[in-house]
Amino acid sequence: MVPPATKPLRTVREIAADIKLHHSVFAMPFAVLGAFMAASPVSGHGIDWPRFGGILGLIVLAMVFARTVAMLANRLLDRAIDARNPRTAGRPLPGGRLSPATVRTAIVASATGFGLVCLAFGFLYDNWWPAWLGAPVLAWLAVYPYLKRFTTLCHLYLGASLAMSPLAAAIAVTPQALGQPALWLLAVMVLCWVAGFDIIYALQDVEVDRGQGYFSLPARLGEPRALAISRALHAVAVASLVTAILVDERLGILLGLGTAIVAALLVYEQLTVARWGTTRMALAFLTVNGIIGCVLGALGVIDVLL
Repeated sequence: MVPPATKPLRTVREIAADIKLHHSVFAMPFAVLGAFMAASPVSGHGIDWPRFGGILGLIVLAMVFARTVAMLANRLLDRAIDARNPRTAGRPLPGGRLSPATVRTAIVASATGFGLVCLAFGFLYDNWWPAWLGAPVLAWLAVYPYLKRFTTLCHLYLGASLAMSPLAAAIAVTPQALGQPALWLLAVMVLCWVAGFDIIYALQDVEVDRGQGYFSLPARLGEPRALAISRALHAVAVASLVTAILVDERLGILLGLGTAIVAALLVYEQLTVARWGTTRMALAFLTVNGIIGCVLGALGVIDVLL
């Protein structure tokens, strides 16, 4: 029997493992880069570090809460689907290690935390846009699992969900930053990059999706055509980065180097899937894409600061 005092800790560990907190490296670096781009205007006035430091801390907290809501909603809404899929049947919800009531409680707690952080932008920095937009953003993130039930656009929807990260971070710093074209190009890059690798990720469940009538691109169009679309999306992602560098004078050599690295990694990812299929998904999905997020975020921030 598990001692009562250890049950909450075990539940927290189960939730953290299930939602894969380390996958935050996909979106978090772009939120940070978006924040720096908003805080360091093209006019070159520099960053108000005391104010910006507090805002950046709130942005990171908001990202963690929002992603937790999105992932837990995904697990809760898909628990019956996951139970019928051999790959996912061992997850905590279908496996019985977490109850739906526990997950609902965690969703409410995370959504409350997100709402409080959004309000903090208003009370501390007189920026009420996060408070006004917080609920619609959470709703958008939470309903993603329904998309694959009726449209092949589910991959683009997921990409758009992560693409909000640099734009939302910029709004949290100063809403006027949305006038920067490079921010929107960065969002397009994230959208196409994520949609492209989500198509690859869906290769693992082609037969299950077909059997249950779901709308992933590999299940509906076949693997060769789905991978062709994935490659096209990744090409657009790289082109968006190149265009962002050309239109924004703060972005230059370092982000250009990052773009070259990203292009090479995306080619490697596509070649890995073409050669090995889904047998090396951990490499193609987590390792490569985690490196992409960290490289672009770090080099982009340094470029902006310099």
